[in-house]
Amino acid sequence: ANENFKELMNQLNHVEEDIANSRKYYNAVVKRFNIKCRTFPSAIVAKIFNFSAKPMFEVQNLAERENVKVSF
Repeated sequence: ANENFKELMNQLNHVEEDIANSRKYYNAVVKRFNIKCRTFPSAIVAKIFNFSAKPMFEVQNLAERENVKVSF
């Protein structure tokens, strides 16, 4: 049972790391996209194709930032 709990905790840590890495990657891509939409000559293409700045991923609700409670 102890090994199962350790494995569960390990998997939860990996999931949290994957989510954090995905959020960082998304925000980096959005930042690059937004810069391209504002700078010459990409801004011309963005305007032609009606591209607009995209929002960064941010947690709005502080309750969503809290750790998930796992109970057995």
